[in-house]
Amino acid sequence: MKKFSVVKGIVLPLNRANVDTDFIIPKQFLKSIKRTGFGVNLFDEHRYLDKGEPDADNSQRPLNPDFVLNQPRYQGASVLLARDNFGCGSSREHAPWALDDYGFRVLIAPSFADIFYNNCFKNGILPIVLDKEIVSKLFEEVTATEGYELEVDLSRQVIIKPDGSEIAFEVDAFRKQCLLDGLDDIGLTLEDADTIRAFEDNWRKQSPWYFVQPEAASQDSGS
Repeated sequence: MKKFSVVKGIVLPLNRANVDTDFIIPKQFLKSIKRTGFGVNLFDEHRYLDKGEPDADNSQRPLNPDFVLNQPRYQGASVLLARDNFGCGSSREHAPWALDDYGFRVLIAPSFADIFYNNCFKNGILPIVLDKEIVSKLFEEVTATEGYELEVDLSRQVIIKPDGSEIAFEVDAFRKQCLLDGLDDIGLTLEDADTIRAFEDNWRKQSPWYFVQPEAASQDSGS
């Protein structure tokens, strides 16, 4: 997982509440578990004018010019600004995969669905919860200023606005450290790889019968 320290980037305003995971990445794209390649189908049903299918040549599909993701001023955005209950619906981990693959590292909203919120941290994305009033003010500033950027400093837990003012945010200390270190669940487990190997070696010595292969056990019983 990529380490997260400081992210500065253009903000894309997705001005709608209750954006569910099917909106983020439609169900027909859930066949792959590679974690990559989903960015081109992010917000697929609203991003394109036709119906998306797996393995389609997305470069030839007609774009919806009215959808915010396609507007020239927001190209290259790495910070997504949203409304209440972002990421609701099914628990598909493909949703944060698609957001990350597109290039979003930070999500800002008044609230997130619980499972989606947890999945973001496990995939190197920082979801930030801010008061509705602050989020609404950010929407106003983003839409009024082309090229509007925010800088997010995870170590200091602050969002730095273009005028230099700062917005503090809360984040769980354990999740924060995992992002800073670039460790997902597997990475955390591998941190204790030597201890795990030592335990397994000791267990093998104390209970060798537990590790006998079924084929070998059947042959022994037959003889």
